[in-house]
Amino acid sequence: MTKIEDVSIIEIPRVHDERGLLAVIEDTTIPFKIERVYYLYDVPSDAFRGGHAHKKLWQLIIPLSGSFDVHIKDGQNEQTINLNKPHKGLLIVSGIWREIDNFSSGCVCLVLASSVYNESDYIRDYNAFLAFKKS
Repeated sequence: MTKIEDVSIIEIPRVHDERGLLAVIEDTTIPFKIERVYYLYDVPSDAFRGGHAHKKLWQLIIPLSGSFDVHIKDGQNEQTINLNKPHKGLLIVSGIWREIDNFSSGCVCLVLASSVYNESDYIRDYNAFLAFKKS
């Protein structure tokens, strides 16, 4: 079963010149094939997103603009990670509970996912998540 230690920060390669920075995500950057891309924006600073885990799906969460906190739990341990650099994404593997909050003004959160939307892959109740981790 996955643990918090399996979650990691992925450094996104950058190219810098006098015109600015360019960040590049290719198949060698992340350990899964991207099947879905979505982003969060205009999120009120007191809003809460996430509040679920996935049975199989992996995600890379990237703060394109601004910052936010990602709270992760594996059923035994928990950690809060502040994301605020667009060249650093948080790789969340399957079997990890996540909650996102503390969105800064103008924040844009990009999410790359390993599969298309599938409601049956979600665990939306924390007690059900704990039971999933024990099974």
